[in-house]
Amino acid sequence: MAEKEKKFVRVAPFECAWSEDLMFREAGRGCVAFEASARNDVTVVFRENVGSQHYHYKRDNSPHYTVILGSHRNRRFKIEVDGKTAVDEVGMALCSSSAFQSYWISIYDGLISVGQGRYPFQNLVFQWLDTNPNRSVRYVGLSSWDKHVGYRNVSVLPLTQHPISLWKQVDWSEHKGEEGKDDEELGEECSDYEKWGLENFLESEELSDVYFIVGEDEKRVPAHRVILGICGNFSFCSSSGVIRLRDVEYLVLHSLLQYVYTGHTQAAESELGSLMALALQFEVLPLVKQCQEMMDRFKSNKKLFNSGKNVELSYPSSRPHSTVFPFGLPVNMQKLKRLPITGEHSDVKINIDGNDSAAQAHKIIFSLWSIPFAKMFTNGMTETKSLEICLKDVSPEAFSYMVNFMYSGEINMEDGPNSGNLLLQLLLLADQFGITLLHQECCKLLLEWLSEDSICPILQAVSMIPSCKLIEETSKRNFATHFDYCTTASMDFILLDDTTFSHIIQHPDLTVTSEERVLNAILMWCMEAKKLLGWEAVDELMNPLTPEVNFSDRLHLLNDLLPFVRFALLPRALLKKLKMSNLSKRIPILGNLVMEALNHTEMGLTNIGTDKRFQHRRSSFKELQHISDGDSNGVMYFAGTSYGEHQWVNPVIAKRIFITASSPISRYTDPKVLVSRTFQGTSFAGPRIEDGHNCSWWMVDIGEDHQLMCNYYTLRQDGSRAYMRSWKLQGSVDGSSWTDLRAHDNDQTICKPGQFASWPITGPNALLPFRYFRFVLTGPTTGASNPWNFSICFLELYGYFR
Repeated sequence: MAEKEKKFVRVAPFECAWSEDLMFREAGRGCVAFEASARNDVTVVFRENVGSQHYHYKRDNSPHYTVILGSHRNRRFKIEVDGKTAVDEVGMALCSSSAFQSYWISIYDGLISVGQGRYPFQNLVFQWLDTNPNRSVRYVGLSSWDKHVGYRNVSVLPLTQHPISLWKQVDWSEHKGEEGKDDEELGEECSDYEKWGLENFLESEELSDVYFIVGEDEKRVPAHRVILGICGNFSFCSSSGVIRLRDVEYLVLHSLLQYVYTGHTQAAESELGSLMALALQFEVLPLVKQCQEMMDRFKSNKKLFNSGKNVELSYPSSRPHSTVFPFGLPVNMQKLKRLPITGEHSDVKINIDGNDSAAQAHKIIFSLWSIPFAKMFTNGMTETKSLEICLKDVSPEAFSYMVNFMYSGEINMEDGPNSGNLLLQLLLLADQFGITLLHQECCKLLLEWLSEDSICPILQAVSMIPSCKLIEETSKRNFATHFDYCTTASMDFILLDDTTFSHIIQHPDLTVTSEERVLNAILMWCMEAKKLLGWEAVDELMNPLTPEVNFSDRLHLLNDLLPFVRFALLPRALLKKLKMSNLSKRIPILGNLVMEALNHTEMGLTNIGTDKRFQHRRSSFKELQHISDGDSNGVMYFAGTSYGEHQWVNPVIAKRIFITASSPISRYTDPKVLVSRTFQGTSFAGPRIEDGHNCSWWMVDIGEDHQLMCNYYTLRQDGSRAYMRSWKLQGSVDGSSWTDLRAHDNDQTICKPGQFASWPITGPNALLPFRYFRFVLTGPTTGASNPWNFSICFLELYGYFR
């Protein structure tokens, strides 16, 4: 999904940072998300080819786009096309030198969209369409003007459709079954939805249940009890449904209702007193306050008094850019949130099939959030007049969260063992009923919740929802980069549809420890296996059973997927075993692929060019295998040679490895000793108090550019007799959240000073890549005087390293 440049990049004045990784997959279409820290002039360049370090957009004669955040000392926003200013917006100060801020910039056939925040396609700040678009731009350059700019966490994301529509729910369930509806009609409906709001119900008979009789001519003005109730105190009208205002002019009532239904209104100066009195009568207190303030201004400024102009009154919104109910309206949020509980002014009960409880709802509030509900309640369907409706195939718990969201604008979901599945069900409901903001909030939470264990359920849920492409692509990339874990920790991947699984197998970021694991995963998926199987176990099944029986409906997909295994990268001995297997004999395409790989390895085929079948994957791990205690095959030693580039030096001194301890550095707590390869008589990490308990640990950081799937480790006791008995090895991606890799409880292995000992790490966690590793004492050692001293003088880690 994304190409990441995880390093912090500091760009000097008048320079530009380029990378082959920072490239759109499709020319003219892509999105770059990043964090930047600068006083001004965060500058991003988009061009057809990679530039040089000293490239500057002012000297570029080739076609390109330049987006400048915080131009002119952070007072302007600019877009340049081929060096000429196309956009120059004043007052858009987007930069901050005090901290990193998140931004995203997308280009889609000349449509340039710019936003702030962690999530691309959210918090849109500016959008501009180039009428003569450059559809060749592909590479992204990170540049500056006259001051340094810091960049980090740079990601390039693909765009498969209009960027903003990735987050907008357009194709609701009722649209999906309609044929013959062209894009223009759908576009009009989408546009109508974006304009949809409470103002559509201002003085409308639709769903109205109360009327004002106003003025001497007794003009009849419709309204809605629940809306009036949450914006003021109109409770006295509940019984009759009629409010008589004989002494009030219609224009004054219209101004009040316009303020309630839209959050803003206009009134002549001469009407301010009457409007304030009416607002005071119905306790619309924000309007009372604004009328009073405006009248005080008129009294203090006679020119305003004589101007004769209408006065603009607008409710101060906590979300100024949001037009979604209830934001921007003078709503008492506490009253609104209580409505589902109290059922006050409810005009419909919504039952869930098979569930006893019913939601006491309000048709107008459901209609404000959802066009499908609005059509249900207003277009003459059975539900229009019914006081009770029933929904089928809906999760009661997810529906309850949806209702609460409609009355609060927030998802208040606590973390729990079932929160992920509940969030997916809520996303499906938001999609079904076209609740755009809920859909977006679910997407944000799912991206935060996304992990190796949740990928498969998420992919199953979102793969059929067009508006979830961003989550789908992110999940596919996450699966591809943790392929070994995702195909061994559980069998959930078997349930993925063929398109999704095929995309993962072909993903450019597919990361595996061996091509054998790709082969195993393909065979298991095609068999719809119930348990973990290797190819040899599948091969045994091929003796009594035919391929048609073993692979059933997915046999034809097996033929499509096998060519994506890079057999030429398998060991020659393994290829020979495959050649003699039942699989090769009974599945012709597999036999042909194995023979081709053998010919390549044995005879050295030439002219393979860019054929991926014979090339190592870009993101492959290097295997560092444990041979013996204290050997030269581990990560610490490899880092000491600058990863195979020169003779060994202590990697801590060379700053390739960073080691810290639970106690301060001292003569006997020296990080470089643990990787020095010389015996140290006294070396320990002393205890510290954490959460009220003694805690002693050594922590290893292998560097921000590196990860290790650890499957073995070695420790060496120092010269003391304080032998460890209970401890854990843990791994972490960020140095704060830890995963147990192996736990030892009363382990008696080490029993003499200076002894080496090594242990394997097994299970799914051995297939997770980590940057940080921590050895933690979980119980006292055998030392009598200082039982919480963690006394080791050497450590080494093994596994798959990158």
